[in-house]
Amino acid sequence: MKKKWECLVAEEEKVKKIANAYQISTLLAKILVNKNLVEKEQIDLFLKPTRHDFYNPFLMPDMEIAVERIRKAIQQKEKIVIYGDYDVDGITSITVLKKFLQEQKAIVCAYIPNRLEEGYGLNKKAIQKLANAGNTLMITVDCGISAIEEIEYANSLGMETIVTDHHEPGNTLPKALAVIDAKRKDNGYPFQQLAGVGVSFKLIQALSEKEHLEEKAYLKYLDLVCVGTISDIVPLIEENRVIAKLGLKLVEKTKNIGLKTLLEVSGYSKVDSNTISFGLAPRINACGRMGKAQEALNLFFTENKEEAKEIAEKLNDYNRKRQEIEKTIFEEAKQQIEEQKEEKQVFVLGGNGWHHGVIGIVASKITELYFKPSILVCFENEEAKGSGRSIPGFDLYEALSKCNTYLEKYGGHSMAVGVSLKKENFEKFKEDFEKYAQNSRICDIIPIIAIDEEISLQEINLKAVQELSLLEPFGEANKMPVFLIKNLKIYSIRALSEGKHMKLTLQENPFFVDAIGFNLGHLAEEYQIGDKIDMVGTLEVNEFNGRQNVQINLKDIRKSY
Repeated sequence: MKKKWECLVAEEEKVKKIANAYQISTLLAKILVNKNLVEKEQIDLFLKPTRHDFYNPFLMPDMEIAVERIRKAIQQKEKIVIYGDYDVDGITSITVLKKFLQEQKAIVCAYIPNRLEEGYGLNKKAIQKLANAGNTLMITVDCGISAIEEIEYANSLGMETIVTDHHEPGNTLPKALAVIDAKRKDNGYPFQQLAGVGVSFKLIQALSEKEHLEEKAYLKYLDLVCVGTISDIVPLIEENRVIAKLGLKLVEKTKNIGLKTLLEVSGYSKVDSNTISFGLAPRINACGRMGKAQEALNLFFTENKEEAKEIAEKLNDYNRKRQEIEKTIFEEAKQQIEEQKEEKQVFVLGGNGWHHGVIGIVASKITELYFKPSILVCFENEEAKGSGRSIPGFDLYEALSKCNTYLEKYGGHSMAVGVSLKKENFEKFKEDFEKYAQNSRICDIIPIIAIDEEISLQEINLKAVQELSLLEPFGEANKMPVFLIKNLKIYSIRALSEGKHMKLTLQENPFFVDAIGFNLGHLAEEYQIGDKIDMVGTLEVNEFNGRQNVQINLKDIRKSY
């Protein structure tokens, strides 16, 4: 599929000024300029944030109320329960808050709903059980902002609630004692994009300040806060960047035995955002997906190295099982697509026994592979539950709101949704949705590759590429920089892994560079030695046999004109 390339162009004068002032390469200076980081304070905050760059936690709505209520609960030996989500963000949120409260001598326990049996968020059955156990204060983390009925039910049982969340609130806030969420309409906090664990961190920062504790009382948890923040794919800018940048340094030398062991088991030698996104997050999330979230929580709380190793190996096994299930569903979904007699604008697919803790990942892969919105549902008896993913330019949530006649429940946002309906209504919903998509002209949407800067091969050297690591941690709103290089001559080209990938050597006299195109093996037949090409990709350092050299990770290529 032909993609549209959109390239930024940095102002040369600003590039020269920043490169000279900071003694950095023009390559890095161009990226900073294109991020609109041109003032000293902005650049310093981006490249070298410090613990002094955190905002005042008491600027968050209801923070003062929450802090005083928690202090009272600790003083009066009340039972506190932390109610969290089953993903990485939720599990790290629980861990950070519970560990901190335990250090303050609080009587505190944690509750995570089973994804497969209870679903996301608060539920009345769990609340009743927690109230019956004598808990008088419930603190939600990474959930609760939409739990209007459930929190009223908790109130009726004599259990007060403090909500800490980062999701969008509805028109009505829950009637909790305190609702800490920077997305509230009356919010006065300077940054609205914290992850759930970021909000938990602000709560322990506020408690520390109120109790006049040393800074390390809350700063020492930045390793876990960093893991949860990067894993939750929130924008890694402003305060999130401070959390991630400082937190990664602590992850490298973490004193949390479980986290340290999981790092070892994951097999990553270098600690960076990729290590968390592709090494730690899938293993922790696999627990929740398989209905075993408590195992991940146990890992972060154990003080026993042998137990940590045993649990970390379990997480590895859950992740392998998740991968196997995911692969099976993916192949079955692709087969359904290939068997369709006419081309569709969207894919609405269903299968018996598809694991509803995994189909969201498969929907993402289907959407990425075909560049079309997809909704996958699993049939269980007479019920159908599923997840959908979209492409930029097609609002999936709005589409569902126009095609909700046969849906029991749905929710989400423009790019990702969840649905539930009766199995008997699946085909009717599918027909409605496909008709809506047909009228939306999805076929006219062209995938866009956002390019940070056009460069030449002579600007690329090992030192300049290594210097790009100062832009770490990479993630949402701070992607690895993508570069455009034009008029390169193909010096060598071949397919790898039975035609799946492509390896090239490219030339711009007198410079040469290696390039790898993962999942671009099909293009090897379209090009030959001597062809002139334009390419876009990221720059990386490849290590082989103890030697380092620059390599381009290709995103797309086309013939030069």
